[in-house]
Amino acid sequence: MRKWYGGMLIIALGMTLFFLYNLKGIQPRQQLAKQSAYNFFNSHTPDDFNLPVNSSELELKRVPTPTKRPYLVHVVGLDVLYDMKNLSKEGMDSVLIWDSLRTLLSRSDALAETAQGIKEASVAWKELLSTVEKYKASKINKMDGPENQNCPFSVTSAGKAEPDNGITLDLPCGLVVDSSITLIGIPNAQNRSFQIDLAGQELEGEPNPPIILHYNVSLPGENMTERPYIVQNTWTSDLGWGKEERCPAHGSANIQEVDGLVLCNVQAIRSNTKGNVNFGQAARDIPSNISSESAHRNAIFPFAEGNPFTSTLWVGSEGFHMTVNGRHETSFAYREVLWMQKLEPWLVSSIKVAGSLNLLSILAKGLPVTEDNDIVVDVDNLKAPSIPQKRLILLIGVFSTGNNFERRMALRRSWMQYEAVRSGEVAVRFFIGLHKNNRVNFELWTEAQAYGDIQLMPFVDYYSLISLKTIAICIMGVASGTGDGLCKSANISVEKKLPLNAKKQPKHRREIPASGPNCLGLMMGNRGNGGTPKVEEILVEYHEKGCLDSTD
Repeated sequence: MRKWYGGMLIIALGMTLFFLYNLKGIQPRQQLAKQSAYNFFNSHTPDDFNLPVNSSELELKRVPTPTKRPYLVHVVGLDVLYDMKNLSKEGMDSVLIWDSLRTLLSRSDALAETAQGIKEASVAWKELLSTVEKYKASKINKMDGPENQNCPFSVTSAGKAEPDNGITLDLPCGLVVDSSITLIGIPNAQNRSFQIDLAGQELEGEPNPPIILHYNVSLPGENMTERPYIVQNTWTSDLGWGKEERCPAHGSANIQEVDGLVLCNVQAIRSNTKGNVNFGQAARDIPSNISSESAHRNAIFPFAEGNPFTSTLWVGSEGFHMTVNGRHETSFAYREVLWMQKLEPWLVSSIKVAGSLNLLSILAKGLPVTEDNDIVVDVDNLKAPSIPQKRLILLIGVFSTGNNFERRMALRRSWMQYEAVRSGEVAVRFFIGLHKNNRVNFELWTEAQAYGDIQLMPFVDYYSLISLKTIAICIMGVASGTGDGLCKSANISVEKKLPLNAKKQPKHRREIPASGPNCLGLMMGNRGNGGTPKVEEILVEYHEKGCLDSTD
């Protein structure tokens, strides 16, 4: 019996020890686990827990957000644009696609600049129709009318002086590439600065027109105690003054180029780095409080009090350039702004000169001009054939601006004389937005009636709305039954050609078989590296593939 009790006691004691051992072993582990978790989460940032997740699982969990469907809105001025009760048949031929564009222009998701372009176009359109009516009345009454106010090639005058505003010279039809403005003057000591402003067209409701270029010259102080400089800038009623570009400048300003010319003349900096102080003035004549570097900078500054100068402000493809006494001094790239995208030369309507400057003469030349349709001997040969009832082989839409008269005439007398174009198998049309200058619009209207190859757009010709022109080309191509190809061009060279059907082709060029024998469709090409064919190449290729009956 004692042995049995002894065995039970030993077993009970062993089990007690076993449970106590297990209990003591578990508690430290749990405590350690708690300490480890606490230390872990306090020693790691939330970014450390970005573990890779299967994208397919995420897509299943994502709930697609409902897209708001676009709707039609009221656009100020749109009803004015579509009031065409008094338009003749010839006038209607210039606005063939306006009806198809109206819904697009009224959409709530239209381009942000559309409303502004339409509002300004409505003012220009109303004024244009009024001018056209006066023109018709003058023809009936045999009186002098708007036709005697053609855009001049040049304007020259001492200008008209305005109180507290200096001198203003109107530029009737704006500026184009290669236009120039030459000024001859003598700076005086009145305010030690003068300004040259290229101002835009004044519109109703806008008290101050935009300043396409503000050119401010600060003259050297007495005894050259102040550094002279030139500031270039722009101003709009929406954004105010832009960022100043100052010359002389340092660093990147001397590296950047506009039309291949530097923003600021770097001759002064180069001379200073060489330590050359021989600039035409003896050292003994330099005031003792003026450093040789400052004196050298002032000596080569193009404008000085009492010294006459001849300066030419000319228009390039990328910006404005100023030449003084035969030497390039500054360049200024066309500015991009909010709703206009670019302040370009076609917007300029006047030049204003103010400040400490005795202006002797001002001449603006190379201005956009039109040919007198009454004396053009080959006007019938230049007039575009009407679009035939049968399907076109190719429609070429050319982007142009209102005052680019000469470039359009150059096209009419060059590749638009190909037999394929003259026969009507290929149609060429210029797509042009309205101008803010009424004289330009009237010249454009007269040109459209004379040659029949212009399609006006129901908005002002801002660069930001250029995509609407592309849509207009497609609309006209579909309406005219152009199944084989559409071509989008900018005056002379083709900029883009987009595919009608998506097929895997080389990126720089795609040929899409159309209804004809391997005819080209609406192609895509990249500018440069020979990727984009010219219009002449397209016509020849159409002919070689049997899409055209004949060509030059």
